[in-house]
Formats: sequence, structure tokens, C-alpha cells
Amino acid sequence: MKLFPADFAQAIVANGVAALKPRLLAEPPSLPLKPSRSDFDLNPDLRPEGPRTLAPAAVLLPIVQRDQPTVLFTRRSEHLARHAGQVSFPGGRAQDDDKTLVETALRETHEEIGVTRDFISVAGFLDPCETGTGYAILPVVGLLKKGFAVVPEVNEVAEIFEVPLAFLLDPANREKRTGEWQGKRRDFYAFEYNGHYIWGATAAILVNFRDRFAP
Repeated sequence: MKLFPADFAQAIVANGVAALKPRLLAEPPSLPLKPSRSDFDLNPDLRPEGPRTLAPAAVLLPIVQRDQPTVLFTRRSEHLARHAGQVSFPGGRAQDDDKTLVETALRETHEEIGVTRDFISVAGFLDPCETGTGYAILPVVGLLKKGFAVVPEVNEVAEIFEVPLAFLLDPANREKRTGEWQGKRRDFYAFEYNGHYIWGATAAILVNFRDRFAP
């Protein structure tokens, strides 16, 4: 199937979750997660030797139901110890009282941006992703219904913004860049939109999303 970004975005307007479900994982993988995607896919020479113990985590890839659907992102506060100033999806590490990683994603979304789960329709899941920082992330794809309001958690979130889904699905807007991380050169995916720089695991999850709809 050849994906035309604008057409697919309009399919979401017309059909909502039903436009997404056929290409997503219907059920979350069992724990412990066994990531099939990794920060090391573009950098196999940087992959650590031997097995790694990965901390389970989940993020919400929130598609906002608008006349032109968008994807909602956060920019993390500059004072945070990890990933300061970076663009990310709402989400985080699983807590002991989270019954599932879906609960992790929905809880973190509420804590970070104030959106409650009654505004979110979970459509399915992307492939678990291993990060270089030691997490196994389950991306949960959800539709945000109209009428939600965002309330950023001021200690964690510096900004909340949206990017048109059609822009993110267009391969012309995806770049492969090279930079330095922990003293070593590495390749990574990146997107730029209106001054926002989306890269690393967040960009890789967006690439995974597009790959599922246009393999």
C-alpha cells in the first residue's frame, strides 16, 4: 500500500480508530518486553555486548482529532536530569502499581499534560523499542477526542505543541542525521517543524508508525 499522508490523515477524520487498528498491534506484548526496534538499529557497532536489563516504560503517541489531524508532543523542562529540553511523547517508566503499560502511558499523560483517559481512545500498539539509556518502551497509539484541555506539569513540561500528522508521515520531512552521544558518533532520525527539533527515540517511534502504514 502506498501511503499518501494527506489522504490517510483524512481517513482518520472520517473513520477515527477504525482507520488505525488494522495496521497496529491489537494487544500489548507480554512482559518483559522484548524490543524489536532499537536505538542501535542505525548504530550496530555501539550495541553493548551481552544481555541488558531494560526498565519497562510506555509512551502515548497522541493523535489529535482535528479537521487536519495532528500529533501532540511535549518539550521537557531544561532543569531535568535526563533528556532536558528534548521533545518527547507523554509517558515514562512503569510504576509498581501500574497494572499494564497502557495504564503507565495514560497515567503519565494525565500527570504531564493534564489530559484524562476519558478523552483518549487507544487504537493499538507499535513495536517495543529499546533505548540507549536502558529502557524498553511500548508506544501506545491513541486518539484524543475534541474538547480536551492541556495543563502542563510545570516541573517536567516546558511546552506542549502539535505537528500535522501529514507532515510527519511524509518521508520528505524525515532526516537521518549524525551527532555525538557519550563521546561517540551516532546516526539518528530527526524531524524539524516550526522551530521544534524532534529526534532520538521519539523520531524513531514516528518512523515505526509510518512503516506500519507504508511498509
